[in-house]
Amino acid sequence: MDSKTKTLKLGDYGAATNFERDLNYKDLYGTPFYIAPEVLLKEYNYKCDNWSLGVILFIMLTGKPPFYGKTEKEIY
Repeated sequence: MDSKTKTLKLGDYGAATNFERDLNYKDLYGTPFYIAPEVLLKEYNYKCDNWSLGVILFIMLTGKPPFYGKTEKEIY
């Protein structure tokens, strides 16, 4: 591998699960910068992953997260 090659790695699979299409979930899991509003309302489904992917894309394009705060509460 060339020494200038960069490798992108994604992690944080600690709460990974297979979503069932017809179920809504109520447990609060997630990393503050990436968590969808529906998760905070504790009524969400598999579509919340799209929100998280959007946040990742935003960070990749701008180099910073779309939300700011000194505490988790401020970020939420």
